[in-house]
Amino acid sequence: MAEIIQPRVLKGFRDSLPRAEIERAAMIEALTGAFRSFGFVPIDTPVLEYAEILLGKAGGETEKQVYRFADNGGRDVAMRFDLTVPFARFMAEHSGDLYLPFRRYHMAKVWRGENTQRGRYREFMQCDFDIVGVDTASADFDIVATIARSMTELGVPGATIRVNHRGIFNRFLERAGVADRSVEALRVVDKLAKIGEPETRRQLTELVGVAAADEIMAFIAGGEAFGPTLDRMTRLAGGPNPDSDRLSEIFSMAEACGLSSSLELCPSITRGLDYYTGVVFETFLRELPGIGSVCSGGRYNDLASLYTKQRLPGVGASVGIDRLIAALEELGRSGAKAGYTRVLVANVEPALTPEYQAAAAVLRDAGIACEVYPEPRKLALQYAYAEQKGASYTLIRGSDDKARGLWLLRDLAARSNAEHADLGSVIAALGD
Repeated sequence: MAEIIQPRVLKGFRDSLPRAEIERAAMIEALTGAFRSFGFVPIDTPVLEYAEILLGKAGGETEKQVYRFADNGGRDVAMRFDLTVPFARFMAEHSGDLYLPFRRYHMAKVWRGENTQRGRYREFMQCDFDIVGVDTASADFDIVATIARSMTELGVPGATIRVNHRGIFNRFLERAGVADRSVEALRVVDKLAKIGEPETRRQLTELVGVAAADEIMAFIAGGEAFGPTLDRMTRLAGGPNPDSDRLSEIFSMAEACGLSSSLELCPSITRGLDYYTGVVFETFLRELPGIGSVCSGGRYNDLASLYTKQRLPGVGASVGIDRLIAALEELGRSGAKAGYTRVLVANVEPALTPEYQAAAAVLRDAGIACEVYPEPRKLALQYAYAEQKGASYTLIRGSDDKARGLWLLRDLAARSNAEHADLGSVIAALGD
């Protein structure tokens, strides 16, 4: 007899049991509605891309996280680490077939070989939405508004959207005389929430020296309202500039739409990925800030230039479904269902199985999710099965019930039976 292989999954990967998958599906449905309400349309791209496609602009820390290998044909390929870079390739390849500005959403798995932590895995679902073909404050705000609408549709409490503009930070770094270390400085600052202020200061000091590090720490200090923070950043960056004007415009739109209380200007939000060029976003839960950002993104005006000479400015964000699920579970608000079945048609006598199946068909036609238990078993076992599936009712008919022209509808929560003369009466009762 062959040796049994131990069932196991790789670190950072996981199986998704029905309850979790049902919740994920419900979130995806809610997000789909939110995205479509803003005019976004769906696309899809391959899991595998040529490595040069994915890594041409990423580099640095990102390259270390990519699952990369030679396939059977000897091609250098990699698994997508996000949905933005493949989208840039997609736009370059299909721009002639699309209308601009183009609004897309894409929900699919991505893979990163990074250290695992609470709510963060090496295989996870991303839900992206982007606007490509225009560089305006209105498009940037549409992403902010879509984030806010998405959180509302998901029933996520107390979401704060933190925004910043990398251009202002770069202007400040140039004025501080450390523009040549801007990429490294951005990456260090982006880790502030994870590594804390002392470690951030230490790494910056090592990178640019004590004086410049002190200046950067002063620049990224937050805690004020949007307007005063923007005024301070603008002053430290050398005075009025188009990047500050962009943030001011976005905030004005947020005020007009009643979203200003959800918007926070945070100078330390820089986003670690190299392709961001302008406004950046990160979304945090006020009740659970330690879980990290549940939706992040920004403007990337130069990303598609790697694949085409056509200018395709873009802005977008990505919702972290798995992190949101972890957050809601921790807050005790997951609301996950065990299954979709509302009514279990009990199997009491094998000879009546055709009637059970016919009854189930009638209920489904009425919009009631149901299933027929596949074999005759004790009713107590079938009740237990129904409760495990999250069903609310069991429909019962034995020979005696048939002779009386009755169906029995059992309310599993109340532990009570009600007699019905026909399935129409059953459907009416379920509607009530």
